[in-house]
Order: sequence, then structure tokens, then C-alpha cells
Amino acid sequence: MNRIELKEMEFFSAHGCFEEERIIGNRFIVSLAVEGDFSKAAATDNIEDAVNYQTLYDIVSSEMSIPSHLLENVAQRIMNRIRVAFPTLAKVKVTIDKLNPPLGGKLYASSVTFES
Repeated sequence: MNRIELKEMEFFSAHGCFEEERIIGNRFIVSLAVEGDFSKAAATDNIEDAVNYQTLYDIVSSEMSIPSHLLENVAQRIMNRIRVAFPTLAKVKVTIDKLNPPLGGKLYASSVTFES
């Protein structure tokens, strides 16, 4: 089993339960890991045999641009689209950190992680 990771992609998005969050927006950090058998790409050195990093990034970016009330919804949408684009993957893991969430106190981030 091999792993590809896109770490700490930063987005400014309008996710949140409060209306103000969907108007003002916030910073989010997304980390993605996918696992599978990447030996063919390693042997051929051909992008056609690989999981394309740009496609992964584009999926995450696209889904982060759609306002949602819950990060759980965003994480699931990202996972679903990656599974459609790369059906042979054995595992997909996505973590979304919402920086400085409005919870009434000082904290770095709230975070959700989905894995399948």
C-alpha cells in the first residue's frame, strides 16, 4: 500500500452554522491522504498511470468553495468526489480545520476527519 498526501491546503470559505460565518467567511486548512497501489505509476513514470495531485487539489478546492453549514458535509462531499475520480483507491482520509471558530473562547481550530 502506498500513500499520497496533500498537506495543509489553505482556503478562505463561507462554512458555518451562523449566518455571519457564511457572510464573512473564515480560513480553513485541509489535509488529504489517499492510499492505494501506485506501483504502476512508479514503474512507468507516466501521469496517466498515477493519481493526479492536481485533480485531487481541484476537487478539494471546488468543494471548499460551496458554502455549507457543517464541515462534516464538506468532508463527505470531498471524499465522494475523490472516490468517483479514483475508484481504485483503498483509502481516503480528509481533515478540515476551521481556524478561530466563533465558539466564545480562544482556540486554534475546530476539526473534522473523515476516513473510508
